[in-house]
Amino acid sequence: MSTISNSDAIAAWSAMPADTVESYDAQGDFPKRHLMNEHLLRLLGPLDGRKVLDAGSGEGYFSRLLAERGAEVVGVEPADVLLARAQTIERERGQGITYVRADLSTLPEVGQPFDAVVCSMVLLAVPDLQSAMSACVDAMRPGGRFVFSITHPAFENLYGTWRQHGHYRLDRYLEEYTLPDGYAPDFHRPLSAYLKVLIGLGCRITEVCEPGLDPQVARESGIDAIDAYVALPNFLIIAAERD
Repeated sequence: MSTISNSDAIAAWSAMPADTVESYDAQGDFPKRHLMNEHLLRLLGPLDGRKVLDAGSGEGYFSRLLAERGAEVVGVEPADVLLARAQTIERERGQGITYVRADLSTLPEVGQPFDAVVCSMVLLAVPDLQSAMSACVDAMRPGGRFVFSITHPAFENLYGTWRQHGHYRLDRYLEEYTLPDGYAPDFHRPLSAYLKVLIGLGCRITEVCEPGLDPQVARESGIDAIDAYVALPNFLIIAAERD
């Protein structure tokens, strides 16, 4: 079990440089634009008129994509620098998105119940996985849809390993441990850790998606060793419904 608390993790994310936060474009970054957004939106289904919680909304790019498609969006984000950026853009654009500062693991009243909850690249960064997933499921109406994405537990260091060796190497999977890279730690957990919690919360898994990069996009990107994302899935997206 991690010795890092939720407040420690939130403080680390809050210390991100502002220029890094502002570097996201309308579709996020390269992986989100080419590997994740299309699948997240497809798995969420029709959005017009639906209430959607963006759980761990960051600087708000995905909340804005949801609002563009007609959703009534509430974004929850605990990190100050990310929340401030999202609120600034909302004031400029006026899309009707409500942003709330809160720790997902202790989610307050933010307009529940929701028709859908999306939690993209968040759960792997939360020390208290059980509480965070429980909050997401509890925020939905019965029959609501929960879609979350994580770095694929079997391919977490895909790009770096591929660039160094020309193939992928893995020597630790079943144990849980901290991944210290980046501005704040992520937490490696085997896939079964996420699925056990999800099933235990009374959810029915409807789809598991392991997106691969389009070979043409890889060629046109000019990024060294990007073919790793064509050959292997760096991300995992799971859709479920609350019984």
